[in-house]
Amino acid sequence: MFDLDNWAEIFSAIRRNKLRTFLTGFSISWGIFMFCILLSAGNGLKNGVMSNFGSRAVNSFQLWGRRTSIPYKGLPDRRIVSLDEKDLQLIQNRVPEAINVSGIIQTSVNVSYSTYSTACEFQGVNPEFMQINGIRIKDNQGRFINNMDMRDYRKVALVNQRIKEILFQNENPVGKQFIAGGLGYTVIGVFEEESWGNSEKAYIPFSTAQLLYRKGKGTDNIAFTLGGLETGEENADFEKRLHQQLADLHIFDPKDERAVGFWNQLDNYLQTLGIFNGITVFIWLIGIGTLIAGIISVSNIMLITVRERTREFGIRKALGAKPSSILGNILMESVCITSIFGYFGMFMGVGLGELINSVLENSNSGQMSYVFKNPTVEVHVAVAAMCVLIVSGVVAGYFPALKAVKISAVEAMRNE
Repeated sequence: MFDLDNWAEIFSAIRRNKLRTFLTGFSISWGIFMFCILLSAGNGLKNGVMSNFGSRAVNSFQLWGRRTSIPYKGLPDRRIVSLDEKDLQLIQNRVPEAINVSGIIQTSVNVSYSTYSTACEFQGVNPEFMQINGIRIKDNQGRFINNMDMRDYRKVALVNQRIKEILFQNENPVGKQFIAGGLGYTVIGVFEEESWGNSEKAYIPFSTAQLLYRKGKGTDNIAFTLGGLETGEENADFEKRLHQQLADLHIFDPKDERAVGFWNQLDNYLQTLGIFNGITVFIWLIGIGTLIAGIISVSNIMLITVRERTREFGIRKALGAKPSSILGNILMESVCITSIFGYFGMFMGVGLGELINSVLENSNSGQMSYVFKNPTVEVHVAVAAMCVLIVSGVVAGYFPALKAVKISAVEAMRNE
C-alpha cells in the first residue's frame, strides 16, 4: 500500500546524503550505460559486416570452368573445362546438398527503347535464381522468370532500376518491348538486389540465353544454395567431394585446384559468424563485468548506508517502529535509487545508439555502413540488465539491514 510518510522519509534521507546518493546512482547509471554501449557497438559491427553479404542467400554456391594446370591420363595441361548440361544434371541429381540449382549465361548487349540506349549485362538464369541471389521485385512491378518462359524460350526480361531510369524514364516498363542486340524483348518486371556498383543489368530465361548466345548448349556458371551443412568442416568436406565428382566427369586430376573455380558464400558466412560469436562472447563478458562492478559499488554503498543509520534504527525502534517497517523503508530507498538512475543510464545508452544509427543512415558517404550499421541494443536486454541491478541493490541492502534491525534499541543507539 502506498504510504506518503514512508516516501517522504525516503526522499528526506536521500536529500541528507546527496553525495552518497550521487555515487550510488552514478555507479548504477554508468554500469547500465556502458553495458548498452558495448552491446550496441558489437551489434553495429556485426550488422555492418553481415550486410556485405547483401540480399544473396548466405548459403549460396557458384562454380565455373577454368583451365587445367596438371597433365592427367595422357591429356595435356591448359585444357579448358567447359560446363554443360551434364554438370547441371550432376548437381541436381547427385549432390544432395544442392538446392535451387540454376545455370548462368552472361553476355553484354546494347539495349534501346524509343530514343534512349545503353549497354547492358544480360544474365540467362533459371527461376530458382531468384532465391539464390535474393532478388526482389520492386514495388510489385511485374514478376520473375517462370517455367513457362523457360519451356517456350520466351524473349522476356526482368530489368533493374538503372535500366528503367535510362530507357523508360518515368514510364512503367512492364509490358513494353525494347531492343537488345537486334532482338525484341518484353519487360516482365523491375527488380532490385543489394550489390556493389550501379550497373545496367537484366535477367532473361536461361533456355533463351542458351539458344541465342551459346548455340543451344553449355553454361558459363552454375549457382545453387546449400542445405544440411552446419560447420566449416562439413563445408570443406563437401567441396572436396564436389571437386572429385567434377574431376571424374571432366577427366582432370583431382589434385588440380585450378581446373574449376568455386565461390562458396556459406564458407565465408560460417567463418564470419564464428568470429562474431567470439566477439559477442567477449563483449558480453566485458558487459557483465561492468554490471558486476556496478553491483559491487551498490553493495558497498548500501553497507555504508546501513552502518551509518544503525543509531537511527535504534531510536526508531525505541519510539515503537517495527523492524519490518524499518527494513521495508531501507529496501524501498534502494529500489528507488537503483530504478531512477538505472533507467537514466539505460535511456542514455539506448538513446546514444539510436542517435549514432540515425547519423549513419542520414550520412551521404554511405561507406561507413559497410563496416558499422544499426548500432542499437534490444530494449528488453537493457531492461533485463537494469532489473538485475535493482534486484542486486535490494539484496545488497537486505542482509546488512536485517542484521541492523535485529540489534536491540539500546545497543543500536550506542553505535557510533
